[in-house]
Amino acid sequence: MVRVLGIDPGLQRTGWGVIDLNDNHMRHVANGVVTSTQALSLAERLVQLYAGLTDIINQWEPDEAAVEETFVNKNPVSTLKLGQARGVALLAPARMGIPVTEYTPNAVKKTVVGAGHAAKQQVEMMVSTLLPGCKIAGADAADALAVAICHAQHAGNRAMMARYQNQNGGSAR
Repeated sequence: MVRVLGIDPGLQRTGWGVIDLNDNHMRHVANGVVTSTQALSLAERLVQLYAGLTDIINQWEPDEAAVEETFVNKNPVSTLKLGQARGVALLAPARMGIPVTEYTPNAVKKTVVGAGHAAKQQVEMMVSTLLPGCKIAGADAADALAVAICHAQHAGNRAMMARYQNQNGGSAR
């Protein structure tokens, strides 16, 4: 079994979701949102995000993490702040020795919904379908679970390729 933490970074709201992957079966474990206080300085907000993600990692003990890459916004200041929040999302698991993989939003949507430009509602609906019975803590948490699902699917493909290579003397076709 592999436990995966998916992270959808944001300065105000960072979504997170944890799933277990056992062969090709995924199971929802937990999800939520880490928030920062707008009245604080940027540095203090980043500390809040780091502390929140560190608490989640300590509580749920993921084996791997996946973080969504961000689109460039029209506002360069917002883009820079989002990039800094994303840096925290990459740093928190990496600092604890957890391997981190990044996925573009289009790759996540294509993996989960089948279309790279799916609407947020479609993503949330498919996450609920793929992880039956899970109560999703909002759109940011749904996006984070989608990132975890994307990673699980890609990890499954990598594992299949590794098994194939081992069975065929290290060469893939």
